[in-house]
Amino acid sequence: MNKINGYTEEEAKSLVDYIKEGKRRGKTLTYLFESYGTQRGRAKGSVRNYYYALMKNEKKDERITRLLDGSALSVEKIREFSKEETDETLRSILAEKSKGMSVRRAIYNLSGGDDKLMLRLQNKYRNTLKKEPSRIAALAEEMGLKEEAESLRQRMNGVKNKQKTLPDRDFLQRRLENEINALYDRLAQALKSENERLRLENERLKAENKRLQK
Repeated sequence: MNKINGYTEEEAKSLVDYIKEGKRRGKTLTYLFESYGTQRGRAKGSVRNYYYALMKNEKKDERITRLLDGSALSVEKIREFSKEETDETLRSILAEKSKGMSVRRAIYNLSGGDDKLMLRLQNKYRNTLKKEPSRIAALAEEMGLKEEAESLRQRMNGVKNKQKTLPDRDFLQRRLENEINALYDRLAQALKSENERLRLENERLKAENKRLQK
């Protein structure tokens, strides 16, 4: 099997077996990505991306089909954005950015803390910025955000210049992928903190209830 994200075929089988066993025990994919990465010294985002790549190519590569061995592993299918939804999403992100916020903070505000929606918005912005940066620039211009439009055009020119000298490197894509990995890590930490807060609050309420009963 050709390497994907630096994984060997042996490690690919190890990951699939680990996910199978974890799902059998009722563990979430997020937990399994993180725990497997911790055991193997890999970033959780790298584990996640590799797993998704396997699922995406399951029917295109017989070696991957044999590796999965008819298992019911899958990923949640994400509904595609329509053209109108894409433009509306980009306008909303640009509007938040115009208030001095980062893309990450803008998306967090728009998602209302919903991690699935947050990832969906992040992916849409990332893919559009990579494949259609002129679309975002045009929307910024339409909204009267001239500085943002000019910044995007300069970035587009900068990427083109990099490609002329370093054709095998895509700085912009790597930076955005790092942002997504950081987003996953931040969400996981936030959920852990919230769960711990709720646990402590529950213990406090139980103790208070026992005191009142006495």
